[in-house]
Formats: sequence, C-alpha cells, structure tokens
Amino acid sequence: MRGNLLRLDEDRVLVGQLRLLLGNVASALIPTLFLSIVLVLTLSNDSNALALKVWGVALMSYKLFAMLHARHYLASDIPVAQAHRLVWTLIVLNTIDGALWGALAWVTLDTSTVVGSILVISTIAGMVGSSMSRLTPVLPVFMAFVTTMLVLLATKVWTLGDPAYNSLGIVGIIFLTSVTLMARNSAKEIRASINLRFENVALLEKLQVKTEIAEAAQREAEHANTAKSKFLAAASHDLRQPIHAQGLFLEVLSRTEQTPYQQELLASARAASEASSELLNALLDFSRIEAGVIDPQLQPFRVQPLLNKIENELALQADAKNIVYRSRETHTAVLTDPVLLELILRNLISNAIRYTDQGGVLVACRQHGEHAALEIWDTGIGIAPEEQKEVFREFHQLGNPERDRRKGLGLGLAIADGLARAMGYELTLNSKPGRGSVFRLTLPLARNAPESNIMLHSKTRLLNARLLFIDDDEIVREGMLHLLRDWGCECEAAESIEEALALVQLNVPDVIVSDYRLREQRTGVEAIAALRKLIGRDIPALLITGDTAPTRLREAQASGIPLLHKPVSPGMLYRKLVELQQEVV
Repeated sequence: MRGNLLRLDEDRVLVGQLRLLLGNVASALIPTLFLSIVLVLTLSNDSNALALKVWGVALMSYKLFAMLHARHYLASDIPVAQAHRLVWTLIVLNTIDGALWGALAWVTLDTSTVVGSILVISTIAGMVGSSMSRLTPVLPVFMAFVTTMLVLLATKVWTLGDPAYNSLGIVGIIFLTSVTLMARNSAKEIRASINLRFENVALLEKLQVKTEIAEAAQREAEHANTAKSKFLAAASHDLRQPIHAQGLFLEVLSRTEQTPYQQELLASARAASEASSELLNALLDFSRIEAGVIDPQLQPFRVQPLLNKIENELALQADAKNIVYRSRETHTAVLTDPVLLELILRNLISNAIRYTDQGGVLVACRQHGEHAALEIWDTGIGIAPEEQKEVFREFHQLGNPERDRRKGLGLGLAIADGLARAMGYELTLNSKPGRGSVFRLTLPLARNAPESNIMLHSKTRLLNARLLFIDDDEIVREGMLHLLRDWGCECEAAESIEEALALVQLNVPDVIVSDYRLREQRTGVEAIAALRKLIGRDIPALLITGDTAPTRLREAQASGIPLLHKPVSPGMLYRKLVELQQEVV
C-alpha cells in the first residue's frame, strides 16, 4: 500500500513537470519564426538556398505542431496514467527538434563564410541555453534535444577536416557534459519546487478540513447556546407566571388579620417565594446582559450609604454562618450607575458569604489616583489559578457538584463581570486556595457628588386611581385584582386586546398595566397602542413581562414604555404605580 502511495506521489510530480514544460512551448514559437527567417535570409546562397528553405519550412511546421500538441494537453488535466507515455512522446518530438537544429550545420557549414559559420554555431549554442529553461523540467526530454543537436553539429564539424573545427567538436563534447550537469541540478530544483507546491496544497487541504470541522463545531456550539437560551427563556417565563401570582396573593394575605402561627407560616411562605424570585432574577440579569439591553446611567454617587444598606440586608446571612461581615467607612464618591453598582456588589458579597465558613468578609473602598477600588475580601475556600477565569463563566460553580439550589445558579460572578464590562469598569480577582479571595472593582472618582438618599419607599396612602390590567393568565389577573383593589384602585382586568378595548369604551382608565406577551403572538405594546389610539391620548402605561429571551427584552425596551419583570415585588409595583399616578396629576 505504501509503495502505491509513493508511486502516486511520483506520478503527480511528473504531471506537474510535464505541465510546466508544455507551458513553455508556445512562448518559443514567435522567436523561432523570426530567427529562422533571419537565418534563411542571411545564410542563403546559390549552393544551399533550396535546402535552407526546406529546413526553414520543416522547422516552422514542427514548431506549429508542437504548440498545438502542447495546447491539447494543457486544455485539460493530464491523466496520471498517460504521464509516462507523454514523456516518451516528448522525447521523440524534441529529438526531431534537435535534429532540425543540428541539420542547420549540415546545410550551411560547407558553403558559408567564416561569419556565417560563426552565426550557425552561435545559434546552436543559443538554442542549448534557451532549452535549459524550457526543457529541464523533464530532464530526459532536454537530453534528447541537446544530445541530438550537438552530436549532429560535432559530426559535421569533424567531417570538414579542419583542425580548428576538430577542436570545436571537442569543445562541443565538453560543453554537452557541462550543460548536462547544470540541467540535472536545475531539474532537481524544479522537482523540489513542484514537491513543495504539492505539500503546500496538502497542508491547505488539511487546514481547510480542520477549518470546516472547527466551523461546524462552532455552529453546533452556537446552536446549542441558542437552544439553551430559548429553553431558559421559555422555562423562566413559565415559572415566573405562578411565582408572580404567588407573590401577589401573599402580599394580599399579609394585609389580613392572622394568628401568630399563621404569621409564622406566612413568613416562611414569603421567604420561599422570595428565594425563587432571586433565582429567576439572576436568570433575568444574565439574559439582559446577553441581550445587550443594559444602558448604564452614570452619575456622581457616594458609596457609603449603599455599603450600609447592603450590610444591613446581608449581615443576617453572615450571622447565620457565624462569620464576621463588616464594611469600612468611606467618603469616596464615584461615577457610576447606582442600580447596576448595587447589583454587582450584592452578587460579589453574597458569593463571598456563600463560600466562607470561617473568618469573615470585609468590604472596603480605596482611592488610587483618579480611581477608586471597591474590594470584597473573604477568608473562604479560595480559587485555584486554573479556575480563576472559569468562575466568571455562566453556571460555573465551585464545590457544588450536586447543584444545591441554596448555593445559587452559578450566575452571580458572570452577572457582576457582565455589568462591570457594560459600564467600562475592570473587575479582577486575586485568590489563594484555602486562604481566601479578593474581588476588586475599579471605578472612576467623581467630584461634588450629592448625598445619597437610599431608602425604602413605604405605602403610606391609597392609590385612588382607575386602572386597567391586561394579562392572559387567569391566576395572575385574579392576584393583581385583589392587590390593586386593596391599594385603593378601581380596577378592571382583561384577557385580550379586544376585551380591553370593550372595557375602555365604558370606563377610561387613568393607568394601563399590561403583560408583554399575550395570546396569538400579540404583545402588550400592541395593546397599549390600540387603547391609546381609541382614547385619543397617551395614557400612562406600564409593561410587565416574564420573558428573558434577548429578542423579547430588546423589543420591550425599544417600546419606550416602563418595564417591570416578573415576579414583580409588590413594593416595586407600588412605587412604579405611584410614579405613573403622578404623571396623571
């Protein structure tokens, strides 16, 4: 088998040599035509005129035939099986060519002047030189041409009986030997060049195959990633609906009279609902980053009130693990989006608490020139060097092979890194296994920042607004009606755009609240636009969505209508409705 492969390679190289040789044939036609005319006119005399003309016609006829023969083989691929036969054909043809040029000496040297003899011998020597470039790709063809031509020349000059010519014949033999050696070296270089070309072609073919494999793998990975995103979006939407309704009912229930035991059960139910909401919101934050709908609103902002707020809320988690959590006081102001910064810090601090079992967590802010570094130190398990890039990848978790939901989804660091990049910040990690980690977020300093006013809004008054709610989920509609009416709203609910249009004709609402995705592939944006057109003015409106698909998020954001994401906390919904009611006033 190996012998067959070697033979195949040899034949391929031979075909390359033949194509190179045949490609040179046509280039010699025109120069040979002019040269033969010059020779016939210059060397012709009464004794050789007829023979010289016959020679010229024979030479041109041969050259024309040789050109047509070469074009025939160059017009298509030369079959490997015919390569060796073609070599013998070319040997015969170039033997004839050499004989024709050698015959020039027999036709002219007997009757030519000294100048004419010099012209003949110079012409034959020139033909040897030109054949070095034309015929050496196939060495036997070159040897057939040169040997035939020089042997005929040497034989002729030997018959002349002149000692000078005899010396010329000896010189011709030496010249033939020298030319043969040079031609051999040239043939080796040409062969090596053709071999290199085939090797390059083979490498390119291998590279192309590997590229196609890599592209196919990339397409498969992109397809898998798209499928993953679609699955997460669909699963997230379907889970958000009941959890959103659950939160609404629990809020309504919390406003009723309860026994201490019922209050304890309600607190547990709300804690479970909030835990589910946190997991879904992590998916939402990641989807927003993937969708590219993060639009940072940078402004001067003092850090300390935010650190106090997060410490008050997360210290209970640290206390439950008997670890210390504290943040150093700072007067630093930075240029940032406060909402996004809070998301980053919450994810980093929660992650530090989750993976620390002894010692504690320290949050500090240090100034370095024109920048500030927010640092989260922990004495947790640490991260091995080879894992330090991987921890920022989505769904990657350390020490959680059983996927314990209490340890999150593995999205916290991916979200923090994505939000930092969205704001143009640098998030770095230094860690030693068994000793702990420090995450460092570098932000630009700000001057003349106003005092931060981070506080919870309380429900101190009834809304007293007429509100129309559109959602195709019956449980969600029922929960919203209970909650909104408990807040003092005069509220009606519709399942579809057509039903909402019918209700508006009876009572014009102050505010419209609609789910984004409705039945029959219709959206809340369409519903709000249709209602505003019917009423004749832009009534304040709010969209609520359980979608996390990047396309849906971009579409919803492009509408320009305020958007909340399910499961919506009652407090967030109340604050947004207060803002919309102020627009009515």
